Amino acid sequence: MVLKGSSLRQRLAVVLVLSVFALAQAEDPYRFFNWNVTYGDIYPLGVRQQGILINGQFPGPDLYSVTNDNLIINVYNNLDEPFLLSWNGMQQRRNSYEDGVYGTTCPIPPGKNFTYILQAKDQIGTFYYFPSLAFHKAAGGFGGIRILSRPRIPVPFPDPAGDFTVLIGDWFKTDHKKLQAKLDRGHKLPFPDGILINGHGPNGAFFTVEQGKTYRFRISNVGLQNSLNFRIQGHKMKLVEVEGTHTVQTMYESLDVHVGQSYSVLVTMDQSAQDFYIVASTRFTDKILTTTATLHYSNSNKAVAGPIPSGPTDQINWSLNQARSIRTNLTASGPRPNPQGSYHYGLINITRTIKLVSSADQVKGKQRYAVNSVSFIPADTPLKLADYFKIGGVFRVGSISDKPTGQNMYLDTSVMGADFRAFVEIVFENHESIVQSWHIDGYAFWVVGMDGGLWTPDSRKEYNLRDAVSRSTTQVYPRSWTAIYMALDNVGMWNVRTEFWARQYLGQQFYLRVYSPVNSPRDEYPIPKNALLCGRAQGKSTRPL
Repeated sequence: MVLKGSSLRQRLAVVLVLSVFALAQAEDPYRFFNWNVTYGDIYPLGVRQQGILINGQFPGPDLYSVTNDNLIINVYNNLDEPFLLSWNGMQQRRNSYEDGVYGTTCPIPPGKNFTYILQAKDQIGTFYYFPSLAFHKAAGGFGGIRILSRPRIPVPFPDPAGDFTVLIGDWFKTDHKKLQAKLDRGHKLPFPDGILINGHGPNGAFFTVEQGKTYRFRISNVGLQNSLNFRIQGHKMKLVEVEGTHTVQTMYESLDVHVGQSYSVLVTMDQSAQDFYIVASTRFTDKILTTTATLHYSNSNKAVAGPIPSGPTDQINWSLNQARSIRTNLTASGPRPNPQGSYHYGLINITRTIKLVSSADQVKGKQRYAVNSVSFIPADTPLKLADYFKIGGVFRVGSISDKPTGQNMYLDTSVMGADFRAFVEIVFENHESIVQSWHIDGYAFWVVGMDGGLWTPDSRKEYNLRDAVSRSTTQVYPRSWTAIYMALDNVGMWNVRTEFWARQYLGQQFYLRVYSPVNSPRDEYPIPKNALLCGRAQGKSTRPL
């Protein structure tokens, strides 16, 4: 690996960090990536826009890994503003410093680089990366992540003939800086202009397959706000994996993919030789946006024909029932040889219940969003660094309640404290008329229940305590609740956020500080030697060589 543009000190620090990792984990391979982040012209909906490219690509390149691989990703920021990448669904075990959100990691300054040192520790599955600062996500900079099982770990389906990344999402023709400025002025965003599949508008993306073979499609909704329904004309999809969990292999004609979520399906090319529509369309919107790609049989000379297959539109119960049908395959191995069902989450005593209610309101005449009445505002220093260096006045643990308070909305740098190795129940309650989508960094959790109305303790009678799916992003339907169980086994400062990106930007997020009083690398890795330092941490040193 050549770290061009780095200082000698930075290069030595990275080499020393890698040396320590190599000694501690000599059996785990390394994969090296050099990513150059630039602006470039893109035309996803037929008009020129300034996009964020990685190595000249929009979307960015796939991040390919195998369980436990060490990933060394050197990111050069050639934009005119600070930049960070985050890794949606990768758990950063014991290592929230590398999570790539502003609460944990200093931004990469313009013209500088930073080397992320990640490990796909005890993970498999389908995820994605994205730019986490400002409103960069509306300009691109995202790409797929695939973590394959180690060769000696059985996978509950035969190797597919091919493996496709399918990034779907809503899109604006408006420049991302103009969208951000609109939010900064306290306004809501308009309805998006279209839907993209792998960075292309209608009929732009192309997937070539061979008749009679089976392919894996890794579908991620990398958009800004809308749930999307995904389907393939004339073909059924067998669901096999959701955000790192092998699922019961159920056949679906279409799948609701809520913003921030990822799914893997197997599709067998069992039709006559021709081309077929791949379709993504918005759910639960007054105006339905639809886009298409092409599934091309390699022996086909017939173009796509017939009407675009219709999908569900505003049917909440249809989506709710589909969500409840997605369950963990208890006998399949996950990242380790033992079956996924060997961890009996339903038999563990809950140590704490956290109830989170989102809201929308005006603060000082500007649109804001909140969790339990607190609308998050970033501090001048990443919270994880302030915690490590014991810098006072940056944040206060307990600045957000673990229950709704009924207070008027107010601004604060909200951090909730939690104990390492606790086992918590979190209830997301949605009093609004939109579908919400929630993500928790650093963790996967069991989605044990969801239903309409208000949650009460009696709602636990409906919980799935046997084979609930484990994932990192869950939906909450309008005027409904979703309950999850989560084992707090990952020390760090972790972002809890809506995936509705304008709401996230305007305050619907907070940080969960999972704390261990034992200062041991068994619980949490020390601060990386090459960590960027900013805000009130600037001028301090990381750790001695």
